[in-house]
Amino acid sequence: MKTLTKAEEQVMHILWNLKEGVVKQVVDEFGDDKPAYTTVATVLNVLEKKGFVTHKKIGNTNLFSPAVSKTDYTKVQFSSLLKNYFNGSFPKMATFFAKENNLGIEELEEMLKMTENELNKEKKD
Repeated sequence: MKTLTKAEEQVMHILWNLKEGVVKQVVDEFGDDKPAYTTVATVLNVLEKKGFVTHKKIGNTNLFSPAVSKTDYTKVQFSSLLKNYFNGSFPKMATFFAKENNLGIEELEEMLKMTENELNKEKKD
């Protein structure tokens, strides 16, 4: 899976939240700092060429929807980060983030409990 540029990732986050949308809806989701309509349309077309987005024609309008789930993209990016920066070691990565964010013992214990709960959920499923 290819990596997205910052602009592409912003548009994908909006589209993941919307589930589907036309260019104007995506532009409107940017809030106060709206990019140009043509910019968003171009980014959506690039995302479609990369295989991240599909569209269906409704009259003269294209209705875009994600072709790649947020979860799948996150897994690939997270795995790449882990492999490329921490030699595949989750403990090294967790230690790095704990130090960088000045996490205390309580927060680390909470993170451990959350991880344990998620692993137990997966075992039940």
